[in-house]
Order: sequence, then structure tokens, then C-alpha cells
Amino acid sequence: MEPGKGGPAGNPGKPEAGKRDPPHGVLAQLEALEARDRRAAVEQEEREQQEERAALLESRARELRLRRDELREKLERLEKGGLGKAGMPSDPAHPDPRAVLEWRIRSLKALLQVFHLTGISGKLSKRGLCLTLSTSYEGSHLDSFHLELLLRPEVRIQRHSIPAFIPLEQLSRRFLATDLRRFLALLSQHLEGYSGRRFQADQLQERFSDWIQGAPQRNSLCNLLKFSYSPSRNSRTFPLRARLLYRDPLRSLPTEVTVSCSPDAPAALAATASEHSELFRRVALHRAFQTFAGTHGNP
Repeated sequence: MEPGKGGPAGNPGKPEAGKRDPPHGVLAQLEALEARDRRAAVEQEEREQQEERAALLESRARELRLRRDELREKLERLEKGGLGKAGMPSDPAHPDPRAVLEWRIRSLKALLQVFHLTGISGKLSKRGLCLTLSTSYEGSHLDSFHLELLLRPEVRIQRHSIPAFIPLEQLSRRFLATDLRRFLALLSQHLEGYSGRRFQADQLQERFSDWIQGAPQRNSLCNLLKFSYSPSRNSRTFPLRARLLYRDPLRSLPTEVTVSCSPDAPAALAATASEHSELFRRVALHRAFQTFAGTHGNP
């Protein structure tokens, strides 16, 4: 037999014994073990982070509870000190009138600071508190109303310039003696709502008189407004009739709006009435007419 032919040397393509590829199942098991280890490491890290956050939150909660207790004790000491003499608490059934008055004055000063940016200002007088409640609409100052409160022997209204249709007496009975902050907040909202409604009616009459027939009908509270108008400027006819009802006295937008026309009016006019009814619900009255004016030319 010639060298290089036949025998083991003549079959170089066959693998040598003991050098087979690893089975696929072993590789899969190794990859699964590695993935499990990675998941375990990630979960462990997340648990440690959660435990650390929980510890921080618990520490912060303890600090807040301690701070709350300190403030509560301080407030109790201040209240007791305001009702007693020489820092000693007095009989709650017979508080010192002067101490009670001083405590009320301090409370009112703090209250005025809270209300300063809401249009309510005031100053202390010898007899009580003089307040000014200012109203505005769209950044324009509208009205100022005055209210004078007596502080002793109990808080009560001495004099005021609040309109008669504002439920001042009802608000006073409910909140003046027990919750002055709420009393002033609600009174201010009533005045803001009224001033805003009146401002819109005035703007309609002053700026868009050539769109409406005569003067709008309104009551003193301006929570009911009626007028006939034309969908275009300088018209000799006023085919649309509007009725705006403001059931919420704290708001300046109507809660119910009806815009109607005659039954035999063209379909286009009926559609316009429906569109205007929806617009008057969402937009201030004079702003709505500005929209009409923009469509037909400036008034």
C-alpha cells in the first residue's frame, strides 16, 4: 500500500475520537442558570433599594410626627397663654375679656394677610375691624364695598355698603361668629359674581347698542337678563330673543340660556340661535358679541 493512501490518514474528514461538540442541552442549562443569577441579582438590588427607601420614609415620617406634636403643643400653649394672665391658664368658663380681644386681633391680622391677594383688605380700629372688599373682572377693578365689624363683646356687623340683594344677613348668621374666614370668602364670591354679571350687561349696552333692541332687561342682582338682538350690526330688525339665567350667585356665567326666533324663521336663523345659545353659556356676554363683530366687521 502506497504511503498517503488508505488507512486513517486517508480519511481526514472524520472527527477524532473524544472531540465531539457539547450537547445543546448543556448550553441551554448554562444560559438558564446565568439568566436566573442575573434575575436574582436584580431582584436583590431592588429589594435593597426598597428597604432603603422605606427606612428613609419611616425616618421622615417620625420627624414629621414629632414636628406636628411640637406645633400642636405650641399652639395649645399660645391659646392658653392668650386666655390667661402671666402665662398661666385661666378658667375656660371665665376667660379674661382683654386677653380674648387680643387673641381675636392677632387672629384677624393673620386672616388679613391670607386675604390680601384676594381683593380683601382692612385695618384695625379702636372699636373693631374696617374691611374693604374689592371686585374685578378680567383684570379691571370694578367696585369696592365696605364692611365694619365690632369685636366685642362678640363679633358683629356695625355698618356696611353691601347691596341689599347680597345675602349678608344669612351669611352672618351662619358663619360670622364661628368661621370668619369662610364668611369673608363667601361674601367676596357673591360680590364678585354680581359685579361680573353687571359688568357684562353694561358692556353689552355700551359697546353693542347697535346690535340690540333698546336696553337689556335685568334685575338688581343681574341674575336674569333678557334682550332682543340681530346677528349682524346695524340691522333694522332684531329676530333673535335671548334669555340668560344665572342660578349660581357666585358665578358670572349663566347656568341656563335660551336664544329663540319665530317659528317661521329660516332654518339658517334657527341654527344661528342654537349656536349663540351654546356660546353664551361658555363665553362672557360682551366677548360673544365681539366674536359676532369680528365676523361682520368691528362695531
